[in-house]
Amino acid sequence: MHLRTQTRTLKIGKLPVGGGAPVSVQTMANVDPHNAAELSAQIERCAVLGCDLFRLTVPDAEAARVLGEVRKTSPVPLVADIHFDYRLALMAIDAGCDALRINPGNIGSREGVAAVARAAKARGAVIRIGVNLGSLEKDLATKVRAGSLRVSQALCASALNHLKLLEAEGFGDVVISVKASNVPDTIESYRLLSERTDCPLHIGVTEAGTFLPGTVRNSVAMGILLNEGIGDTVRVSLTDQPEQEVRVGMEILRSLALKPPGPAITSCPTCGRTKVDLFKAASEVEMALEAYSRQLPARSAAKIPHVAVMGCVVNGPGEAKGADIALCGLDGEFALFVKGEQVARFPENEAAKRVMEYVVRL
Repeated sequence: MHLRTQTRTLKIGKLPVGGGAPVSVQTMANVDPHNAAELSAQIERCAVLGCDLFRLTVPDAEAARVLGEVRKTSPVPLVADIHFDYRLALMAIDAGCDALRINPGNIGSREGVAAVARAAKARGAVIRIGVNLGSLEKDLATKVRAGSLRVSQALCASALNHLKLLEAEGFGDVVISVKASNVPDTIESYRLLSERTDCPLHIGVTEAGTFLPGTVRNSVAMGILLNEGIGDTVRVSLTDQPEQEVRVGMEILRSLALKPPGPAITSCPTCGRTKVDLFKAASEVEMALEAYSRQLPARSAAKIPHVAVMGCVVNGPGEAKGADIALCGLDGEFALFVKGEQVARFPENEAAKRVMEYVVRL
């Protein structure tokens, strides 16, 4: 693995980004931006899973007001996503957002951008310049279609032009993203950008798709870039729930030793012998262990018990011997083993609850 590319250091709220700080994971709300209760609940669920930074859209003045309400109880810094109207960015800053995401292709006039930079500087908020192929400035988009500019060149030109506008206002707390919707263009864009600026980079593949293809595309692009030392914060964009984005992002970072290892889960692929809903049980156990590990910041994740969730009695008992805790599927039930010894038997819908009863004892 290459050494991390040295980028400038900044803070989003209390979260350090760039300058060798740990790579952070972020996601974005997909609930009504006017519903404070739903937003707060989603933020809390994602924070439990490891989300470091949470973005929410601000399409109007009421959403800006709600952002301010949500900010009061949010366990993580909030990023306001702004499009089309720089005045909404000013409202979000007044509401207390920790950072803004603006797109140079649709935010408005130079004067509006300057006003946002001044307000953000006064508030201590960070600005992310978020460029993607679907919202490039018209002149750059025309050149891409004509073949006179590669996608990576156009994305980087857009981002760097906007960076100049912010720096002209004396504003330097900037994160940049240049996302394409395919892996090769994404990798090429970030490599090019990394050579031309020391701003922290937010990496990911935009419009990556549903869970399976989106996970694969993001994992390939992020894995290559992070392995080359490029990237300070990540979002796995999926046509799925934000919680899934956080889980995938965490696993990408863990696989590259950029986050501490998480709970160890062994589970079988199932077969015709399986008479329990193993998919549901394994997922619920995994989520419960993840939440448990996040509540123990002073305890190494390596000390979280290794749990096996097996579908039948063929492989189950054997796996039970190699795991701290193991579930063995029966007919609508699970047998639970601790250190290789069977200690309980219960209906399958109690799997996660009963496993956690024994986890906390170890």
